[in-house]
Amino acid sequence: MKNIIKPTKKKNETVYKSLYIKEDLVKKLEIIAKEHDTSFNNVVISLLEYALEELKSKEELIKE
Repeated sequence: MKNIIKPTKKKNETVYKSLYIKEDLVKKLEIIAKEHDTSFNNVVISLLEYALEELKSKEELIKE
């Protein structure tokens, strides 16, 4: 995975949210976390940040 999963960093201000996630998706995320020696939460946050950046990039390309 091309540096999508960021190293765990010091804590920033956060908000608690609970999510319902499909069991098969949780298993995949747990495998990624184990492979990168990081937490499940860090994987989820890293992937969300990556997805939002990709979406932003694609929207900017569409505008051009």
